Amino acid sequence: MGRQPLRVWLVQQGIWAMSLESMPLASGYLKAAALADPVVAADTEIVIHNFDGGATLFGMANALFHDGAPDVLAFSVLGWNYREFTALAETFKQLNPAGWAVFGGNHVSDQGDRVLTANPCVDVVVNGEGEFTFRELLRARLAGADPRELHDIAGIAFRGGSGEIVSTVDRPRVENLDEIPSPFLTGAIPMTDAHGGFPYDVALMETNRGCPYKCSFCYWGGAVGQKVRSFSRERLRAEVELFARHRVHTLVLCDANFGMLPADRDFVADVVAIRERYGFPRSIEASWAKNKSTVFFDIVRTMKEVGLHSSFTLALQTLDDHTLDLMSRRNMKVNDWEELAAWISFEGMDCYAELIWGAPGETVESFMNGYDRLAQHVSRIAVYPMLILPNTTYHQDRKRFGLVTVRGNTDDFEYLISHETMSSDDNRYMHRFIFVSRLVAENPVFRHLWAPLRVLGGITQSAAIRSLMDWFAQDDDPACEPFRTGMVNSFTDSDVLAPVLVHIYGTDEAKDLLRRWWRTVLRPLVPPRHRGVLDATVDYDLLTLPAYTAPGRAPSSRYAGEHLPLVDVDGEPHHVLRDVRLACDVPAVLRALRRGEPHEPAVRPVTTTLYYKAGADRFLPSTNHEEVVYYMGKPEQVRQLPDRPIPNARSRSDVRSGDRGSPVG
Repeated sequence: MGRQPLRVWLVQQGIWAMSLESMPLASGYLKAAALADPVVAADTEIVIHNFDGGATLFGMANALFHDGAPDVLAFSVLGWNYREFTALAETFKQLNPAGWAVFGGNHVSDQGDRVLTANPCVDVVVNGEGEFTFRELLRARLAGADPRELHDIAGIAFRGGSGEIVSTVDRPRVENLDEIPSPFLTGAIPMTDAHGGFPYDVALMETNRGCPYKCSFCYWGGAVGQKVRSFSRERLRAEVELFARHRVHTLVLCDANFGMLPADRDFVADVVAIRERYGFPRSIEASWAKNKSTVFFDIVRTMKEVGLHSSFTLALQTLDDHTLDLMSRRNMKVNDWEELAAWISFEGMDCYAELIWGAPGETVESFMNGYDRLAQHVSRIAVYPMLILPNTTYHQDRKRFGLVTVRGNTDDFEYLISHETMSSDDNRYMHRFIFVSRLVAENPVFRHLWAPLRVLGGITQSAAIRSLMDWFAQDDDPACEPFRTGMVNSFTDSDVLAPVLVHIYGTDEAKDLLRRWWRTVLRPLVPPRHRGVLDATVDYDLLTLPAYTAPGRAPSSRYAGEHLPLVDVDGEPHHVLRDVRLACDVPAVLRALRRGEPHEPAVRPVTTTLYYKAGADRFLPSTNHEEVVYYMGKPEQVRQLPDRPIPNARSRSDVRSGDRGSPVG
């Protein structure tokens, strides 16, 4: 008998608890690169263990070790799973003291001193790109190397023979990315589950690596290099075609600045051609280029012409000039981003923006001014608290900025308490603002209300959100308690948003509560002649929330739910709500306001049919607003094809996940 193969397990854990998996892209790269080496492939068994954000330590330990421990246990470490993975490494060493525990990923890269000193059960930390470093580690293990004698492997940190921390020379960046085998085309990441369906929420892929910027809050440029390198067009086309054959709806690109390179235009052209052949993919989500060029505008026009969807992002982070200087961030010129947002809005495409609260230099006043200025141009604003990430300028120069931080309750991120321009009281207040703004303005609860409220009602978006904060805090209705608790805990717990958001989506009382806030607090502030239009807009927003009923709840008689019948729309199952009477043609009012045209002709009762893409329950707990928007109710006029009833199907559960491989009906 030959010797037993080296057992290698790769461990990932996503941030969200979802019924679908998050694609294990990092582990897939490691597995594909390792098995491309004939020495490793001949004597190694590599298995990916992919956990979601809801997995417990006890559950992960049992899943990993119920049948023994591997020889090498490698973790893809991020801030949200660092503590869990250090605990699993400790359990691993109890079972196999001679095994190697390897950490890699942005959160631990170049942090060998901290990680290895604090965690005696971790043997190796990988710095930078890990594919070829990990391959060399496996070859060393196969050759019988001592984990304290790894000096010849570039790009790692480990403990030497006397317990000292050794950091080897940096590994050069991978210049030819095609040298890294595709995890999709090689089968390192499986494309189907036991039922033959695509098992992931979205398809994650890279078209390039590198970032030309070095923002003070971000390590992207340092982690993968400031020089941008691209995968070949031929490889990317083959990967997209594979996804299309599996009817993947959304491609999420893990690039730092998509839309910056001419190759990005070629990529979109190939996606369009593949979509014409297979019908998929139907959307591209990306971290779009910070400075928009001719390439970006060409891409946007192409995507609009063919109906390829995206949420175009303005990653501004702040509009305060002093704060931008401290960020070392060269933003778009103010007129540029405002004109760009106006153009995207006029063309009827979705555009949202990102802001960070808590950057050094920012104050509550400067932030709110920027927030409302931005709200004039975009449909959604995502606000996130500043996290101090390893290896960033803020992390390295914390004394310069007067940063006071604390580690998270359940993660290893550093959360800001205060700094020179932000008191702890200001920060606590703004965390409550972030909670409510993310609840109703980033996530698409009130995605249509804000523009008519500002234009017709004279009320800014921040003022409306602050009024909702005050109402949650002061109203004695027991239905306010989940919202009140979420606001109070938001300063110390980053996971409070999802359950409250699901509560809004899935219960009548939460929607009725928001309607009551509108009637009693904001409506009286609106000029009487415009109240009817805004009443209709609030009703339309709540009515077009995803078709979802919280577990244990009776089907709603007033809002969309999974009890609605299913029809096939363009090859995908949709719930349908027919004969919906609206007090006015809300979509037409919104189009008129967006274009600066008279809206009065649209103020008349209309009847329509609303269509809700089925399967929202798979995404709602994730708070991933970029995906949830595809499940919002859409009026009849936006349908591309006539619907066909799905025989004998009254709910989404009647359409098996395995049926997604072929047209339903």
